[in-house]
Amino acid sequence: MSKRDYYDILGVDRSAQGDKLKKAYRKLAMKYHPDRNPDDSSASEKFKETTEAYEVLSDPSKRSAYDQFGHQGVEASGFNSGRSATDAFNDVFGDIFGDIFGGGDPFSRSRRSNRGSDLEFSLRIDLENAVKGTTEKIRIPTLQSCESCSGSGAEPGTQPSSCPSCQGAGQVRMQQGFFSISQTCRQCGGSGKIITNPCRKCRGNGRVEKTKTLSVKIPAGVDSGDRIRLSGEGEAGPSRGPSGDLYVQIKVLSHEVFERDGQHLYCEAPISFVDAALGSEIEIPTLDGKVKIKIPEGTQTGKLFRLKGKGVKKIRSSAVGDLLCRVTVETPQKLDSKQKALLKELGSSLKQKKNSPLSSAWFGKVKSFFDSK
Repeated sequence: MSKRDYYDILGVDRSAQGDKLKKAYRKLAMKYHPDRNPDDSSASEKFKETTEAYEVLSDPSKRSAYDQFGHQGVEASGFNSGRSATDAFNDVFGDIFGDIFGGGDPFSRSRRSNRGSDLEFSLRIDLENAVKGTTEKIRIPTLQSCESCSGSGAEPGTQPSSCPSCQGAGQVRMQQGFFSISQTCRQCGGSGKIITNPCRKCRGNGRVEKTKTLSVKIPAGVDSGDRIRLSGEGEAGPSRGPSGDLYVQIKVLSHEVFERDGQHLYCEAPISFVDAALGSEIEIPTLDGKVKIKIPEGTQTGKLFRLKGKGVKKIRSSAVGDLLCRVTVETPQKLDSKQKALLKELGSSLKQKKNSPLSSAWFGKVKSFFDSK
């Protein structure tokens, strides 16, 4: 069976060079990698074919022989006796290892695996502190480096020994066909060390459970769902690895007066029937204290009054939201006989003077609706 054209295999034109070749190879290598297609033998063959094409086209001398004489020219130039397809794959393997397996150099990944776990803490704060900013103290249960053995896991005065299986690398290489992969060493669990005399305080773990108190600075303008990252305040890493991070998740508690919507605050203020009809001036609360607003004559329930700059300042911005106050006209209750008589007299007068345009318009629409039936 004749071999396919190398340029067609990689899906590149005949002028493709350097990064373009590597990019094409990476894409196909991830697609046909045997670990991604364990039950597909054809994928393995395509992976080998792709790797062979890249090895030839990325080598100037072999590419020149291929361009002039095709596959026979490459074979005559000693392709099979030179660098193998394994070498070609391993040249790019370090670059695409992260795309395929989630990390770069497998031995670097072993070192990164010693990093401590990240932690998350839910912090509830009131609206005032969320808007203005504050500092809160929190207590975090976590794993910290053992002071007795300084995190080594070995009894003071002794030291862990290098793992004989991986020679301290934490990883062992395994050859599978024409390429090799690395796996975590089973004997040391990836630490690269063997502890023969474990620390009595931490029992060889190198870490102990403790509760620590931290001060968290809450910036002005935070809202529910925001996260504050405290670098290195998570769990200590095993085998003296770096500590993880602590993420403080903000939850702003509901407020008895205000509701928040992003940068804006909302509140509701009741006004009397008389103030709504004749107009008045009332005090309403803000987070900075009381302010007065003017109620125009004839104000209806639901009217919004906007107080600019009385809302919430955005984080990392000078923009400040507004406070919107919605007024509700309150119907008086438990009237005495004199008050009732006065309201009846007023009601009769209002009907004669037609002082209720909303009611008149609504009843006019209702009448037209029924007349059209």
